[in-house]
Amino acid sequence: GHIPGARNRFLRDNFTADGTFKSADELARAFAAVLGDAPPERSVMQCGSGVTACSNALAMEIAGLKGAKLYPGSWSEWTADPTRPIAKGD
Repeated sequence: GHIPGARNRFLRDNFTADGTFKSADELARAFAAVLGDAPPERSVMQCGSGVTACSNALAMEIAGLKGAKLYPGSWSEWTADPTRPIAKGD
């Protein structure tokens, strides 16, 4: 499951084979495909525990897509409250 409305970007897709961040242009194109019409400043990065989501937030900054937020509690915190909805599938 996932937080309703969440979209996925695997953090490793931010890096080249040698482990450095891809170029700003490459990252901008990749994030544009994920964000669609959503403005970067309305994006909230989350993962399992909030740690790896930082990579996407930094990659967006490198891409010039400023203002994304981080949900530090991420999935772990979200699922700790049984009243929160969980989406399944797309």
